[in-house]
Amino acid sequence: DIIEELRKRVKEEHLTSPSQCKNVLIETIKQRMDLGENAYEFESRKSVVFVIGVNGVGKTTSVGKLASQLKKDGKKVLVVAADTFRAAAIEQLEEWTKRAGVDIIAQNEGSDPGAVVFDACKAAVARNTDVMIVDTAEELKKINKIIEREYPDAYRETLVVLDGTTGQNALEQARVFNEAANITGIILTKLDGSAKGGIAVAIQAELSIPVKYIGVGEKIDDLHKFDSQEFVDALFSNE
Repeated sequence: DIIEELRKRVKEEHLTSPSQCKNVLIETIKQRMDLGENAYEFESRKSVVFVIGVNGVGKTTSVGKLASQLKKDGKKVLVVAADTFRAAAIEQLEEWTKRAGVDIIAQNEGSDPGAVVFDACKAAVARNTDVMIVDTAEELKKINKIIEREYPDAYRETLVVLDGTTGQNALEQARVFNEAANITGIILTKLDGSAKGGIAVAIQAELSIPVKYIGVGEKIDDLHKFDSQEFVDALFSNE
């Protein structure tokens, strides 16, 4: 689609040099990747943020980093350990929430994720929580129903975490998760090495799901809001 748009512009504007074509290409990609005004609406409302993803993509660390960022912005954050079937996931999340300085609702490994979320909804309402972040991987439809019943006024955001180094595999994961849940944004991780994360362009173009955050390292502050202008410029830089 991007190349077709480029061909059309070359013809219409009678472009003759590679540099002109490159500028049009950059402009076209930037337009397609613009997040719009409401990309981070959940920050200014009482919200439930689902963070989902397969093992190994950096999901739990992303939850910790996001919680830390929101807490620094003055939000009252509650993290929910609803990925109960993955070994050591709860302990890992507890460690991250401790570092972020936010509350966590957790049960034992193997507990029913729905029961954890039920408890968390009650706690979020009682504590007047601003943002409840749910780390989960299973039973999304069931969990959604519980939130609809127990916390109906909450704004909903569903972020899928994808490994920026995996290319087409990340696109396929985004497609599968989007069938199971209404994905509203992507956290693209592991962009601290040689990965340029060009797959973000394909995901946005094919699935119309915007990248909202990028993970660029292991430290708690290494999660940044996605800047489409900066990102596309970096893709085309010669460095």
